Amino acid sequence: MSTTSLLLQEPTSGPATEDTTAHVQARSLTRIWGRGAAAQIGISDIDIDLHRGELVALIGPSGSGKSTLGSLLAGIDQPTSGSLVVGGDRIDGMRPDRLATWRGQHVGIVFQDFHLLPTLTALENVELAIELGLARVGRRDRRARAMSSLEQVGLGDLSRKLPAQMSGGEQQRVGIARAMVREPSLLVADEPTGSLDQANGHEVFELLTGLAHHGTTIVFITHDLALASDADRVVAMIDGRIDSITDRGGR
Repeated sequence: MSTTSLLLQEPTSGPATEDTTAHVQARSLTRIWGRGAAAQIGISDIDIDLHRGELVALIGPSGSGKSTLGSLLAGIDQPTSGSLVVGGDRIDGMRPDRLATWRGQHVGIVFQDFHLLPTLTALENVELAIELGLARVGRRDRRARAMSSLEQVGLGDLSRKLPAQMSGGEQQRVGIARAMVREPSLLVADEPTGSLDQANGHEVFELLTGLAHHGTTIVFITHDLALASDADRVVAMIDGRIDSITDRGGR
């Protein structure tokens, strides 16, 4: 599907209205680095609501602001101005230590390049995500949770494999298992299929779709318009702003 045909399916734009049912509420969200003539705008004046169990695709050219927006929603970065409420918690302006705690409790993050530790098995990589969390979990319970998470992404039989012994698609599924093992309500996936071939990319997208069906809010950042067209909503960004929002029949 071409960019034009994707974006001309009754897109809506303009400021979002207040929606008390939204899981994520962003109002006038802006991120700027530097000051004066040297200022670099990441995103500017973003208004958007995301609902529980919704899979939202962020698309746009490089430099459009989609990864910046994803980082803000995930609590990796903080806005220069504007408000951001996730799951009832206002996270803009949170102290860094408190934000890190909040992120560990509520957000899962999937990266394009997997970010698995090469000397750890698939199971150990997922276990580490639990161990680094704040909750005290015994080793037996930690291992059981990690194994269950791997089984949910279809990798129970590869739990003892090192990353180098797995395909790219398998490594990405380990990354998703790691992101989901603490049962976050929001998952931000930044170009998770960018390093994969088409078949593996579709498998990863279907896995994320299944997580959304079970109530996880998914933000899927991608250049792949074919995959984006199957999301509940497609948010097109350009020059740090939302250009259009296309409702694909989700919420």
